[in-house]
Amino acid sequence: MAPMSFKTIDALEPAGKRVLLRADLNVPVRDGRITDRTRIERLAPTIKELSDKGARVIVCSHFDRPKGKRVPEMSLKPMQEALAAALGRPVAFADDCVGPEAEAAVAALADGDVLLLENTRYHAGEEKNDPGLSAGLAKLGDVFVNDAFSAAHRAHSSTEGVARLLPAYAGRLMEAELKALDAALGNPARPVVAIVGGAKISTKLDLLGNLTGKVNVLVIGGAMANTFLAAQGHSMGKSLQEAEMHDTARTILAEAAAKGCEILLPVDLVVAGEFKANAPSRTVAIDRVPDDMMALDVGLDTVAMVEDRLRSASTLVWNGPFGAFEIPPFDTATVAVAQTVASLTASSGLKSIAGGGDTVSALRHAGVMERMTYVSSAGGAFLEWLEGKTLPGVAALEQG
Repeated sequence: MAPMSFKTIDALEPAGKRVLLRADLNVPVRDGRITDRTRIERLAPTIKELSDKGARVIVCSHFDRPKGKRVPEMSLKPMQEALAAALGRPVAFADDCVGPEAEAAVAALADGDVLLLENTRYHAGEEKNDPGLSAGLAKLGDVFVNDAFSAAHRAHSSTEGVARLLPAYAGRLMEAELKALDAALGNPARPVVAIVGGAKISTKLDLLGNLTGKVNVLVIGGAMANTFLAAQGHSMGKSLQEAEMHDTARTILAEAAAKGCEILLPVDLVVAGEFKANAPSRTVAIDRVPDDMMALDVGLDTVAMVEDRLRSASTLVWNGPFGAFEIPPFDTATVAVAQTVASLTASSGLKSIAGGGDTVSALRHAGVMERMTYVSSAGGAFLEWLEGKTLPGVAALEQG
């Protein structure tokens, strides 16, 4: 991955300017209540900074999948109060993101004011990167600031299209994410260890292929490790695994060896007869999985082996848990490794960068979210970056 070259808001004189800011307010909502405000809280510093410097900040975002129609349950109106609370200042609301209503709301702003626009996906042109919608958005601002890395893997009007029409800058959240990812894979301190877990090889083929060429050690956990072990001839009992991916697993192992990347697979497994909380379980060697049992976590010998590699690492990239961390006792390995990573981050300067939905949940469960170097809340965009793909919303910020 080539080093990124992009303008940040340090290069912007925001006073008196209309700043169109792309946020990601696509937060989890249940029964009309926001259940996780992380994205809103992480967004607040950029908006505060611009507002404090006298910008007129116009926030746009998508929410859910209304597919080009006005779906009342998918309005951004409920985010107005949450955003105001995070900013500690009032936030106005416009009932559309382009057109006369949006333009009137923008015209009413004074320096330092903040305005939230309605869901960009109420317009079918958003997901088609429609030039007309991009132009309508660009009409609202003097400059564009993208602070939504989590939506940067999509070439939409509000992420890519408008960035081609206005002077474009990265917000603080986008800047932090890009710097963390550059430290992870772009220009990392070595040795680099990657931990990849999750259920299926088939969903992470591009990720595994890219990482074997970039990291020194690749640790494979989760149910995908079962597929690798089965491909090596081990009987996995009732464990979740992909029989049709055995050839692929062997190919990945051979390619990693050719590239000088060491792959670490489990040496012991925690097995149980059923997938439920506190099901009777025991630890077995990888060649001793009973026919009527399934692997639901890796054992302590595997944990010790992983921790040993981490002690000599300079950088860690983590995507995916080791086991079924949602239910005890199958969270043991993930929690143990997470706590070791947090400790090494503090004591030996390990750069620990993690992301992906399950990974974020697992690290929060382990109580180490704030002790990692960087935890990405971006989900799909984080994964696509690790896969080596170009993200349109990021590419649009690059300086020519």
